[in-house]
Amino acid sequence: MTIYDIYGKISPHFRQRRMALFLERFRPDAKTRILDVGGYPGFWQTADVAAHVTSLNLVQVEVPAEIRHRCVSVAGDGTNLPYADSEFDIVFSNSVVEHLGTWEMQQRFAREVRRVGRRYWVQTPAQEFPIEPHLIAPFFHWLPRGAQRRVMRYGTPLGLLTKPTPAQVESLLDELRLLNFREVRVLFPDGEIVREKLVGLTKSYTAIRNA
Repeated sequence: MTIYDIYGKISPHFRQRRMALFLERFRPDAKTRILDVGGYPGFWQTADVAAHVTSLNLVQVEVPAEIRHRCVSVAGDGTNLPYADSEFDIVFSNSVVEHLGTWEMQQRFAREVRRVGRRYWVQTPAQEFPIEPHLIAPFFHWLPRGAQRRVMRYGTPLGLLTKPTPAQVESLLDELRLLNFREVRVLFPDGEIVREKLVGLTKSYTAIRNA
C-alpha cells in the first residue's frame, strides 16, 4: 500500500460532497468558462459539469479523450495568471493554496484568483483541524519545525511508506502552509467562508464569491 492508496480511500467522499455544493451554488452550464487553478483534467472527467474548463498547473498534462471537447490543459503559475481581469466566469481551486509555502505567495495567489474570476471557489484544509491531511498525521502541523523534521520520516504514514530523504522532507516542509480562518478571511475579503466539518470540527474552508 502507498500513501496514494490511503488518499484514494479517504478523499473521494469529501470531493464528491464539495462538488455537489459547488454545483448547487454556481449551477454552471455549457456557456460557463471555468479556470481550475492547480487541478488536473481527470478531476472533471467524472464531474457532472457541462462547462468549458481550463485546467492550469505547473506542467501541461494529457486530457482524457472523452472530455477534450470541454477541457484543455495549460501550463502556468497560479500566482501570476496569464489572463485578463474577469476573463473567466468561475475560478476553481481545490486544496492548492496551502502548497505555496509562504504567506506572501498565498496572498499573490488569492489576488490573482479574485482578479481573473468574476466568481470563485477556493477550498483549503483548515489549520485548526487536528489531522494534517497531506501526511494523515495527528497534530503534526502544530509542532515546531525541528520536531516536524524528525517526526515526518518515522512518525507519519507518508514517512513510513515512502521513506523520504532529508532533502525531500525539507522540500515538503517548505511547501506546506495550512491556513486558519482569519487568514482565509484576509485572503478572500469579498467572499463567503464556508466551513466543512467532520465530527463537529472544521476540516476545511471554502471561500466563495458568487455575486
